[in-house]
Amino acid sequence: MPPGIHLVGSVAMSDSESVFRALSSELAPWLRRIPDGETGERHRWIYWQREMLLSHPDMELDPDATPLTLRQWDGELIRETELVRFKPDVDPSSVMFETGYAPAAIASYDVFRQLRGDDVIPADVRFQVCLPTPMASGYMYVSPTSIEDYLLTYEKSLLSALRSIVDAIPHQDLSIQWDICQEVLIFEDYFPYRPDNYKPQIFDQMSRLGAQVPTDVELGYHLCYGTPRDEHLVMPKDTAILVEIANGLVSQLQRQLNFLHMPVPRNRVDDAYYAPLAGLQLPTETELYLGLIHHQDHSGDKQRIAAAQKVVPSFGIASECGWGRTDPERVPGLIESHRLAASDLLP
Repeated sequence: MPPGIHLVGSVAMSDSESVFRALSSELAPWLRRIPDGETGERHRWIYWQREMLLSHPDMELDPDATPLTLRQWDGELIRETELVRFKPDVDPSSVMFETGYAPAAIASYDVFRQLRGDDVIPADVRFQVCLPTPMASGYMYVSPTSIEDYLLTYEKSLLSALRSIVDAIPHQDLSIQWDICQEVLIFEDYFPYRPDNYKPQIFDQMSRLGAQVPTDVELGYHLCYGTPRDEHLVMPKDTAILVEIANGLVSQLQRQLNFLHMPVPRNRVDDAYYAPLAGLQLPTETELYLGLIHHQDHSGDKQRIAAAQKVVPSFGIASECGWGRTDPERVPGLIESHRLAASDLLP
């Protein structure tokens, strides 16, 4: 089967049951996996991890660190964020963070299983759990003086959460997606600091995280340019950096890669944006999803799909990013946009 529709993760709705019902009722024929919408305290993606860090007894605000200035692609200031550090008397190797991802996933899986039993969710659709990388919260919230130790400590805690998830949820029902956002921004030199060896650091991290997902659990990656206000932090010139990251991952990953998602900005109907995809070296079994479906822009969706098909004839469709930070009133339109595109263009 060719790929169908991929849903990146977050949906601006009240709870996981509402998300499962809304997505399944409209998109079920084209879904391989379904997320819980990252509702509640997770609705701002990783911001709840900042709140966790601020309340952690081993962490504190770094009074000497320059706050991170976050601007979107057009220069608009989104916010300035004070950065945290380990307290001076703390050994970072002894610290554990309760990320909250395991309890959230396990609770949502219970809802998923009940709705599948009621034939709301098709029997062959997997439950998708989306997880951030250590660099996500590290580059957004942690002082440069602590980030090296933080990445090691947070990865240990995150993998503990992953183990709890794969121990609690049957593997044949589970799909793990790693969200790769800050790494893309590092490639774009977005942050005020970047280590000289950032490329091997990123490829090593991505492949390490993937290696911890059992081989009978689906594994995928979502590449992202950040959308804190439903707008990119960096507007990509083309797909070249996305292709470089994907190829770097594939060259190191020692297990099957089931799917990969890449974003496409709304105005990119030109051939130049898609041309680097010719160098994409995905295994034949990996599903490629292009995030080229936009809110109530069916004509534009067709144009973007046609432009992409000149370079990659087989791919599934998705939106650029999650829908958690969009206006909730836009969610039905986003679902409709996916349904219309799939009805016209997919089997």
